[in-house]
Amino acid sequence: MTAIKHALQRDIFTPNDERLLSIVNVCKAGKKKRNCFLCATVTTERPVQVNVVKVKKSDKGDFYKRQTAWALRDLAVVDAKDAVKENPEFDLHFDKVYKWVASSTVEKNTFISCIWKLNQRYLRKKIDFINVSSQLLEESVPSGENQSVAGGDEEAVDEYQELNAREEQDIEIMMEGCEYAISNAEAFAEKLSRELQVLDGANIQSIMASEKQVNILMKLLDEALKEVDQIELKLSSYEEMLQSVKEQMDQISESNHLIHLSNTNNVKLLSEIEFLVNHMDLAKGHIKALQEGDLTSSRGIEACTNAADALLQCMNVALRPGHDMLHAVKQQQQRFSDLREQFARRLASHLNSVFVQQGHDQSSTLAQHSVELTLPNHHPFHRDLLRYAKLMEWLKNTDYGKYEGLTKNYMDYLSRLYEREIKDFFEVAKIKMTGTTREGKKFATLPRKESAVKQETESLHGSSGKLTGSTSSLNKLSVQSSGNRRSQSSSLLDMGNMSASDLDVADRTKFDKIFEQVLSELEPLCLAEQDFISKFFKLQQHQSISGTTTNEAEEMDGVTSSRLYSSGVPQTISSEKDMIRQMMTKIFRCTEPELNNLIALGDKIDSFNSLYMLVKMSHHVWTAQNVDPASFLSTTLGNVLVTVKRNFDKCISNQMKQMDEVKISKKSKVGILPFVAEFEEFAALAESIFKNAERRGDLDKAYIKLIRAVFVSVEKVANESQKTPRDVVMMENFHHIFATLSRLKISCLEAEKKEAKQKYTEHLQSYVIYSLGQPLEKLNHFFEGVEARVAQGIREEEVSYQLAFNKQELRKVIKEYPGKEVKKGLDNLYKKVDKHLCEEENLLQVVWHSMQDEFIRQYKHFEGLIARCYPGSGITMEFTIQDILDYCSSIAQSH
Repeated sequence: MTAIKHALQRDIFTPNDERLLSIVNVCKAGKKKRNCFLCATVTTERPVQVNVVKVKKSDKGDFYKRQTAWALRDLAVVDAKDAVKENPEFDLHFDKVYKWVASSTVEKNTFISCIWKLNQRYLRKKIDFINVSSQLLEESVPSGENQSVAGGDEEAVDEYQELNAREEQDIEIMMEGCEYAISNAEAFAEKLSRELQVLDGANIQSIMASEKQVNILMKLLDEALKEVDQIELKLSSYEEMLQSVKEQMDQISESNHLIHLSNTNNVKLLSEIEFLVNHMDLAKGHIKALQEGDLTSSRGIEACTNAADALLQCMNVALRPGHDMLHAVKQQQQRFSDLREQFARRLASHLNSVFVQQGHDQSSTLAQHSVELTLPNHHPFHRDLLRYAKLMEWLKNTDYGKYEGLTKNYMDYLSRLYEREIKDFFEVAKIKMTGTTREGKKFATLPRKESAVKQETESLHGSSGKLTGSTSSLNKLSVQSSGNRRSQSSSLLDMGNMSASDLDVADRTKFDKIFEQVLSELEPLCLAEQDFISKFFKLQQHQSISGTTTNEAEEMDGVTSSRLYSSGVPQTISSEKDMIRQMMTKIFRCTEPELNNLIALGDKIDSFNSLYMLVKMSHHVWTAQNVDPASFLSTTLGNVLVTVKRNFDKCISNQMKQMDEVKISKKSKVGILPFVAEFEEFAALAESIFKNAERRGDLDKAYIKLIRAVFVSVEKVANESQKTPRDVVMMENFHHIFATLSRLKISCLEAEKKEAKQKYTEHLQSYVIYSLGQPLEKLNHFFEGVEARVAQGIREEEVSYQLAFNKQELRKVIKEYPGKEVKKGLDNLYKKVDKHLCEEENLLQVVWHSMQDEFIRQYKHFEGLIARCYPGSGITMEFTIQDILDYCSSIAQSH
């Protein structure tokens, strides 16, 4: 290695004015081993620059070449990999990490030590040496080869020292005194040597002269040592005396420590006693309120509430470690538990009595509301009970079992009370809908007892809540025939000058008002009860939950069915909102069946009532969902809305079925078909009901189904008609449909309106052409033959040479239709058209005017054929266009 080092110094670094201080033989880690050398160098010129140079052997010869150089100031980290075990690997962190494997651990350590010393000497910068033994990072120079390298470096640096100004001045003066110093360096050197010897002699003489002073100084030092020994003896005696004082002071210090420790313990004990007294002491007034407090007065309830809160704070105090082992604490806790149990039992008993009393108080008001269509107001009872809301919250937090029992009892009592109120309320609504009074009068019918009326109304319901085919007097009001219009008895019409249709409108309006009043009474009742339950039982209404439908809520046997508590320990409540809905479902369990029964009764009375119910129910569902989409009211009304929608769809299906089953008389003319008139009535009624309604889309779908069924049925009846021509049936009914759609302006039926107009126009034209073929029958046949000859290729001017179509034949045919005969034929045609058309549609003049126009068109066509096929013959018809106009006008006026 020494030979390599000298060779590298000679060939590479000396030409560059650099000195090689340390060298290590390495190869790159993890790759094919290609050896190279890492060299630590310094420049010989000032300022000194320190470099790490990579040198490798040339591929073409045995000489070495300089490959890469890094400045030492760019080195950030030196990682020796392991500071304990021998490991030849090490990393140098310059601009990137260079991983090397040295040929031996000794070379690696020598190189890293040299790097550390160069950094300390020249750079003084922060280079991190990690996983490096601390022995390598000492300032002292180690033995061996590294000493020679590092020492050589120091000697090399010390060989050159810069002269200061005074030294330069002395050298100049000395050289001026020896002019030959430059020309004769040897003589100058000898002179300097002689002067140096003179100085050395003078120094030796001076040292020998000072020996006397040295002896005197040594004597003084001996005397000083004696004095020190005496002082030490005195200090030892003093220390012995102070030792006894020290022992006494230690005893005093230990006594003070014990006193301080005792005081500290007393302070802590006092603090613990004060904590227990302050937090676990219940005032006598609170104890008396819990044991004997008045739960009927507002002042007594407030005192009991404050006492219950104080008791809860005492029971919930966070005891410090060890408190629960104290006998007094255990006694106080037991006392608190007894007070809690006693007050919870007294509170539950009192509230149960209040629940029972409410049922009796509310029952006394049922008679007052039984005649009017109103529900009793529970606000006073809610107001009185809300005084106990804080106590209910206390009971919920302290004794959930009794809270749960109160909840169950409340639902039991209130469900029976609401069931009586709601059933009586719906009974009144049904009686008002059917026109029956409590006194048993139904318009002009014979009086009957109230029980009979109730029995008759209930007979309309099956067990499933749907209407059955009862034969009671209510069924006499049921809808008959298409459109379910009433066939009232003459005794009902004697009530005034109202027609059956007017009576329908009046009854439907009355039903609409009654149904709206029923919903308007139910809605605030349910909302008020739900709000009360939330406040009284301390249940959250407006928390984010995953809702379930009412159908999924099982019939509760009290709140215990959900088992929110187990062994008196509260479990996590999945949803207090679900609990509110379950309580409401139990309390108002009869609401949905009663609503369905009322809807079935309304549908039985008149199927068109489903339109009113759909609009009203949709509006109330929309309102309820805006308040709370998962509430009991919203869910219940939503379920009932499904039933109403089914009844509406059933009404539409029945009308379509009646259209399909309609039969017409073979002996009388058809006119406007019943289902066409019924569609007009349905559309007019629906437009008045669904104006600005939320469920307009359902009506539009029904319109599309009905109008298509009307179109199909009209064509079916027209094809089957024997008395009235098909074109007349189609023309009149589609004209009526077009007029109805134009008047009502139903946007979703614009396409059907255009189609109705097109069909009406087509069949009007078809009927006119068919009817006009008869008054001039022979003339029509003659000219049809002429047109046939022309179509066969005969020129028009040559048609007159055909034997069957010559001028004589033409004149013969024309003579058969003088003006008098034409007028007679038109008069017969008018009478025939008049027999075909119905009076209610009033299309006679429209048809007659169209026939007049068509007759004139045919006349002009005949004149044109005569002019082209018989030119110059002078043949003309025996009547003119003006004659036709006069004939038609006089015929229309005469009839």
